[in-house]
Amino acid sequence: MSGRTVLKVAVLMGGPSAEREVSLSTGAECAEALRSEGFDVVEVDAGPDLAARLSEVAPDVVFNALHGRFGEDGRVQGLLEWLHLPYTHSGVLASALAMDKERTKLVYRAAGLPVAESLLAKREEIAAKHVMAPPYVVKPYNEGSSVGIYIVNEAANTPPKLAEGAPEVLMVEAFAPGRELTCSMMGDRVLGVTEIVTEGWYDYEAKYAEGGSRHICPADIPQEITELCQDYTARAHEALGCRGVSRTDFRWDDARGAAGLVLLETNTQPGMTPTSLTPEHAEHAGYSFGAFCRWIVEDASCNR
Repeated sequence: MSGRTVLKVAVLMGGPSAEREVSLSTGAECAEALRSEGFDVVEVDAGPDLAARLSEVAPDVVFNALHGRFGEDGRVQGLLEWLHLPYTHSGVLASALAMDKERTKLVYRAAGLPVAESLLAKREEIAAKHVMAPPYVVKPYNEGSSVGIYIVNEAANTPPKLAEGAPEVLMVEAFAPGRELTCSMMGDRVLGVTEIVTEGWYDYEAKYAEGGSRHICPADIPQEITELCQDYTARAHEALGCRGVSRTDFRWDDARGAAGLVLLETNTQPGMTPTSLTPEHAEHAGYSFGAFCRWIVEDASCNR
């Protein structure tokens, strides 16, 4: 970082992914918080001219508030490394790995972490017949924010009807019953566990629509399960090579105790509005939203 008294921070937001609107919200909230912390902030909507825009802005630090493909899968991280600009969150390899849900599971399994059975299949195969015994979930293997998820119930006689724009290859995952739990990392510190309560599946609407879900932090679960979530979260963060902030999501079948806890995925670019899950974890650990954003900026570097 430069020797300027006031650091100039470029907040990357928007971008071309299916999660553009979420990223714009995250970026605007983070930019406002960083200004309140005394940083010189420039908001940058990431487009094809991103390298030129960053050269023009000449920031000391890049705060990556992008979500989804391009911003979260290692590509923008590679660009920032090439430009020698310190940036937040995970580096190239961890970002690419965590964005690919099937490869993430390979890493999880190698680290001894429990996951639901899954496979990759072509869209035509999935639409033609059950490629796995129901109940199962069909979802993109390289998107986030529960975009394009299909639930196939146990009693379903026919395979799911996929939207025309569905990806050519999708993940088919055995349905993991139970409660939705999530836990965040802040550097090498594991934070608390939240239970997410919804009327149905925790899909895009439940995540982002007003009243779509309720967060219970800390989760009202046995201490053994809290500690297990925290242990698994720290091990997933380390196994994937994550840096800065990450969040790992779980399903827990409380009827099965510890054996009912499985990892779903690790998010290297968690939502960053004040009411998002990871900022709530940080708040519970004693960080205001502004202080949390400051910590993320101060953690930035190259070679992540």
